[in-house]
Amino acid sequence: MLAELGIEVRKKRPPGLAERVLRLVVIGLVLASLPFVLLVRGGVTAYRAWDVGTWPALALSSVATAGVLALYAWWLARRVGARRRARGVFARAAAGLGLVYVTYALLFVASANVKSEEVRREYRAMHPLLRVASSVVILVDPQAVVTDAGRTPADYRRMGLPASEASLHFVQSDGYVHALDLRTVGRSELRNRAIQATFWMLGFRTLRHVGTADHLHVSLRMPRG
Repeated sequence: MLAELGIEVRKKRPPGLAERVLRLVVIGLVLASLPFVLLVRGGVTAYRAWDVGTWPALALSSVATAGVLALYAWWLARRVGARRRARGVFARAAAGLGLVYVTYALLFVASANVKSEEVRREYRAMHPLLRVASSVVILVDPQAVVTDAGRTPADYRRMGLPASEASLHFVQSDGYVHALDLRTVGRSELRNRAIQATFWMLGFRTLRHVGTADHLHVSLRMPRG
């Protein structure tokens, strides 16, 4: 009818191959990153904005992440034609894998990703959410190196720097260190900026500054309450 009235109707051009591939890549990246964002950013939000405490915040975000992984596995199993019982097995396995990853992130950091054994020993003194976030970043960038975590006033004096009482490198009131430093020297600026942006998007404060050496300072602020 529109054609009879002289109105030209243009059919929507179907997406080309490049457009379809790009769309699939974007969707894949979003789906792949969602569990990690939910785990870390969700935990940081629960900790800082809701002030529910360290371990409850991490537990909430871990359970939510496990649920998302279970849904992924259920959907994928259904797509490949798995029976209902098998879908449940896959879903539970995916959820369990997510919880295993959280446990791994809390307890372990590879020696290649720390400056020294001393820093590696300090790893468990860091706030659990900071440990999990560090593990996620190292998963994306295996060459990332933590150069410092916990400090004491004597450490600052040894470096010839003033010891600020507000430093989050000190153990805070909740019993954890809330800051770490990452190596930036010998790495491309693009990679350094990408890591800084990743921590920022996950809810952490980031600062690129020069103390004893150029490095990226990452910190978790205390709850707002």
